[in-house]
Amino acid sequence: MRRLGKVSHYAKQGFLILRTDWVPSLNDPVVDKKLTVVGVVKDVFGPVNRPYVAVKPRIKNPENYVGTLLYVDTKRKKSRPGKTGKRRTKGGKARRPAPRKRG
Repeated sequence: MRRLGKVSHYAKQGFLILRTDWVPSLNDPVVDKKLTVVGVVKDVFGPVNRPYVAVKPRIKNPENYVGTLLYVDTKRKKSRPGKTGKRRTKGGKARRPAPRKRG
């Protein structure tokens, strides 16, 4: 778990805006001090040394989180399903490789 920063305000577009010292990855889960999932990182913008982070909330009253510290939970990061390395078509069968040219 890594400290993300303090929520500065709730934007009218529906995002919690906060300032941080480091750049988190997109779609990282964001939690509060009780490890309740607040939302996910949707945008990082602003200066490189102190960027702003927009968090898309997954809670009912995100306005209540203004002024609280939020954290990125690295243990809850989702793995990408279906990335086994094999290519599949819509039917579920593996593709045949293209025939080699002769001559």
